[in-house]
Amino acid sequence: MRDGKRAASAPWIRTRLRTAPGAAVALAVLVLVTAFLAAAFPRAVDAYETKGLRHDIRLADAGRSAVEVSRPQPGLELPREQREAGVRTPELRRIGGALGKALPEPLRADMSSVAYGLRTMKPVLATEPWLPRPDTVPPQLSYTAQTGLKEHARLVKGAWPTTPDAVTAGSRAVRGAVTEETAAALNMKVGSALRLPTAVGGPLTVTITGIVAPRDPGGSYWSADPLVRTPSLIPDPASPFPQNYWTGTVLLAEDAGPALLATATEPSLFWRFPPAPSALTGPDGARLTAVVNSLESGPGLLKVRAIAGDTAEVLTGLGHIVQANARMRDAISPVIAVAALGIGSVAAVVLVMTGALIAARRKAELALMRSRGGSLRGIGGRLLAETAVTVVPASALGLLLAVLAVGEGRWWPAALAAAGVGLLVCVALPLRTTLQHIRPTLHGAREDMVSARPSRRRTVAELTLLVLAVGAVTALRRRGTSGGGTDLLVSGAPVLVALIAALVLVRLYPLPLRLAARPMARLRGAIGFLSLARAGRSSAGGALPLLALLLALATAAFGGSVIAGIGDARDDAALTAVGADARVSGKSERATLPDELVSTVRDLDGVRNAAPLRIEFGVTMPETAAGGSGAGSGPDDSGTGPGADTGGGDAAGARATTMVGVDPASYTRLARTTGLPDFPSGLLKATGPSAPLSEGAEPGPERVLPVIASPAVAARLGKEQHAVDTLSGNFKVQVVGTVERVASLASTNFLIVNSASLEERAPTTLLLTGAPDPGKLRAAADGNGEEFVVQLRSEERARYVNTPMQAGAERIYLAAVAAGAGYALLAVLLSLLQTAPERKTLLARLRTMGLTTGQGRRLLAFEATPQALLAAGGGLLTGWATIVLLSPGIDLVPLALAGVAGSDTSPVTLRADLWSLALPAAGVVALAAAVAGVQAWWASRRGSITELRAGDSR
Repeated sequence: MRDGKRAASAPWIRTRLRTAPGAAVALAVLVLVTAFLAAAFPRAVDAYETKGLRHDIRLADAGRSAVEVSRPQPGLELPREQREAGVRTPELRRIGGALGKALPEPLRADMSSVAYGLRTMKPVLATEPWLPRPDTVPPQLSYTAQTGLKEHARLVKGAWPTTPDAVTAGSRAVRGAVTEETAAALNMKVGSALRLPTAVGGPLTVTITGIVAPRDPGGSYWSADPLVRTPSLIPDPASPFPQNYWTGTVLLAEDAGPALLATATEPSLFWRFPPAPSALTGPDGARLTAVVNSLESGPGLLKVRAIAGDTAEVLTGLGHIVQANARMRDAISPVIAVAALGIGSVAAVVLVMTGALIAARRKAELALMRSRGGSLRGIGGRLLAETAVTVVPASALGLLLAVLAVGEGRWWPAALAAAGVGLLVCVALPLRTTLQHIRPTLHGAREDMVSARPSRRRTVAELTLLVLAVGAVTALRRRGTSGGGTDLLVSGAPVLVALIAALVLVRLYPLPLRLAARPMARLRGAIGFLSLARAGRSSAGGALPLLALLLALATAAFGGSVIAGIGDARDDAALTAVGADARVSGKSERATLPDELVSTVRDLDGVRNAAPLRIEFGVTMPETAAGGSGAGSGPDDSGTGPGADTGGGDAAGARATTMVGVDPASYTRLARTTGLPDFPSGLLKATGPSAPLSEGAEPGPERVLPVIASPAVAARLGKEQHAVDTLSGNFKVQVVGTVERVASLASTNFLIVNSASLEERAPTTLLLTGAPDPGKLRAAADGNGEEFVVQLRSEERARYVNTPMQAGAERIYLAAVAAGAGYALLAVLLSLLQTAPERKTLLARLRTMGLTTGQGRRLLAFEATPQALLAAGGGLLTGWATIVLLSPGIDLVPLALAGVAGSDTSPVTLRADLWSLALPAAGVVALAAAVAGVQAWWASRRGSITELRAGDSR
């Protein structure tokens, strides 16, 4: 019997697939695309996290990222032979090899750049007369004997430093080499000799035998200690006067380390292991942090000391690099989780809708089987086998395509995601279909949403879901979204809001149809009444299609708003840094621009407006204003960026502000053009004794200048007059208005005055709007014989390039927006296809009564309009509510500005983007109208006899 049953089931599956190949292929394609997206998402997240971690480690300073094991020289209590053997290359190589093997997973060293040797920790004063002395201070040099010089450098002049004889602590002559940069800065050449004092006997002489050039100047070998590659001119901390001296490093022969044991330079052994970023993955971040902590002060340090000695220490900044990467990952993850959960929910609903469509098409067939004695288990088993034959290969192919498309990432999350898609489809279709046939059914009354009364069970279920969703949203609103990390309640906000909206709108949807049907029934035309009647009867307006549309529109709106917010944040940061489209200023804060430069730049092609500014930092405020009422202790009193004041609550911060002298007319034009806060230019006009000074006029000490102040400064000054002393003159000021920001300053402590009223009016900055040619602008700035800095807003904006983690997150959001739009369109198509046979039959019947083709198109368009408008309006509301709900806890700085030195890192909140809300909603309405028009056109091409058959229940 078993063999017979199996033999009987095979023809059934083949027969069904041959009978409806189009439906099977369409289901397979949908499952393939959904499985691909589901499997690609975790791999894409792993990929951008992996690239981000590797990028951060590679870009970090080699001295921070390398793991360095160091210990002092062998103890003086040991015999000299043992001390010398402990610093020779064989012993150092043995210990270095053991340490490299002992590094715990996932930390792995780049063995090609490993360096170890002996170096001096205390610089030696070089008294040779031929060495440069910029401020009569002799240079201080360090010495290192490390391995791998020939592998990491090429010989430019002379010969490689060697040790013809065995070097001991008693040796008084060794050979060394320096880099080209060190030789050029310190006047060294082949044959130069340096002397180091020793504890006993004569000095140790180091003869320079070669000048080398690094093969990879940015590599760990040369960059972990930059002085090995490049000397530096540093200030003397012990001198009461500003004096500088040179410091650099001399590379000794590889086996010359024992000679340093006789010096008083505190020689130290070291083994430096640069990490191999290519061996790390994104999920390794947490383990890597734990490993680094263990090496610095834990069990890992005990293993290191067992190999390198009891006094060994591990120094590295790798842990801080990984922690910074983890903070960015934690800031980005909640935003990505919203997109993932939203799109995942939309895909699940669409798959269920597909099952519902298939079940509706086969309702009569399965009802007949049920009425003839078919069991639910037998029908469900056949449907499961029939579905699995199509779905399982499609899910496997989607997983394979995802693995091929996204090369890096763990395989098991992708496999679970693809398997989940296949399982959902395999279970949903048989389950939904069999539940409809628990009892044999006959053809019943039509479904009518207007007159239908939902059952008590459905009402209770909907109320339960509604109460749970409202409670979750209320808890989310009270708790906030800024807890950090991925939170399912936060990530599920679009699903909760869409669920609430779908349940409410489905209940409210019949009300306007009932109200509109009555006046339509009195009209002479039948199109309006029929369209409303059809819209009320249609099952396409149910909760499931509406939920899919609302989820898709909310996710697309949220993703579009995130992408638009990133662009706006970068534009605003570039404007804050430059102040306008272009900026010309001196290299120092007090450098002024000559009149010839201002006039030349103003006349350049492409310059629409030029606003000269005189910016003076560190203007001291009056004592009474600075300390009054503690107004300077608010959060708005802090500034960042160039020229920022402390703005804190202390006396020094409260008294420091920035004065900006402007030409009111040109500045207000610039502010309106760039979108900065402006003010009426007449506010800064002074009259009487305070009027602008004429040539040769003597300023009076009682002059009162009207000023525009920042809110923080205005709160300190009040409405009273206060005397201020500036480099531009001494006068009194009185606040006549406030603005939140001023061009070219990130500070929140500033005063804006009319530059014509100042004694010193020469501008220090020139702000330009328009699109001047960068080459001509720089040529004009360089043609005045002085050095001026030209900044362009476009170049500043280009600095905010994406790191791998930011770029990966943006790509995921773009894919989420595209997928959301695609699933929204598919939901519209599925909801319309579910009732397509009824509409075709209706048009065929009405054509027999004289309905024209144009009237048929209008009928279908009007029928689809209420449902499309319901979905579009609900989508707008859902998207807006989702953004309002999540915006307090979402900071776009990690996505927009992180990783750019000097950028403004103040929080960037998420705002609703009008285009991201309106375009998807408008697309739903347009698609519904287009589908209705196409369906009417296609139905008009088929004859009524084809659609109408005797006994058809449609």
